[in-house]
Amino acid sequence: MIDIISLQDRKAAVVGGGTMGAGIAYTLAVSGWVVWIVEPRAERTGHLRAEIADVAAAGVARGKFSAADASTMCAEIRYVASVDELPLGLDVIIETVPERFELKRDVLRAAERRRPTILASNTSALSITELAAELEHPETFLGMHFFNPVWSLALVEVVRGRLTAAPTVELALDVVTSIGKQAAVVNDSPGFATSRLDVCLALEAIRMLEEGVAEAADIDRAAELAYRHPVGPLRLSDIVGLDVRLDIALNLTEKLGPRFTPPELLVQKVAAGDLGKKTGRGFYDW
Repeated sequence: MIDIISLQDRKAAVVGGGTMGAGIAYTLAVSGWVVWIVEPRAERTGHLRAEIADVAAAGVARGKFSAADASTMCAEIRYVASVDELPLGLDVIIETVPERFELKRDVLRAAERRRPTILASNTSALSITELAAELEHPETFLGMHFFNPVWSLALVEVVRGRLTAAPTVELALDVVTSIGKQAAVVNDSPGFATSRLDVCLALEAIRMLEEGVAEAADIDRAAELAYRHPVGPLRLSDIVGLDVRLDIALNLTEKLGPRFTPPELLVQKVAAGDLGKKTGRGFYDW
């Protein structure tokens, strides 16, 4: 069993400097946490600094905090090239590397050696119980699934693995509260709650586009205006990344059956390198 600690020190690390890692790190930092980001690619670290500075500048423009506070916050984020450079005993380490089981497993094992109070994965679909299988302390591990853009979406899906201890969940909920968000606690199941719902809608929208039911913008407009979705499923797929959509769909197909089989149009776009916003082209031109 683990001891529940106070969050007064508020020290965290995010492993992976992609879109989600940047958003999680920014949200922690702006909420008063001391934050480390692990990103091995030097060129990506430069872009990461710029992305976080841009989001902070937008916060200043909206009156959320002063320019001086934004500058201080950005300057105090620590960037390191490997997990082994992180301090021992952080309150929480959150892994945000791509959705590849072996990669996540290896990163989590390395992160566990830094002895955080809790260890979390931002995975949107991989099994928390399976990821925990080779950890020495699976009771301190769980899922903390954030949503893009992290700074504006209020939900964190807290995923309880088979061996996750109750105090670990309690502390994760404290972390969520400390950054001004709300939690939905779910048990480990393929796709959890949110990914299953999200992918179902996205795959059906892609099938509709593939079948010529309507243009992408009209399908999205229907979801936005009729059902009050803030972003349509095709535009959101572009933002998430079509490769990420495909990975999740394939994983859910394996675990839950053919209702999650990805449409051929999605497979073709990923094979062609049209991955959405990050490559400039997906269902939309960016």
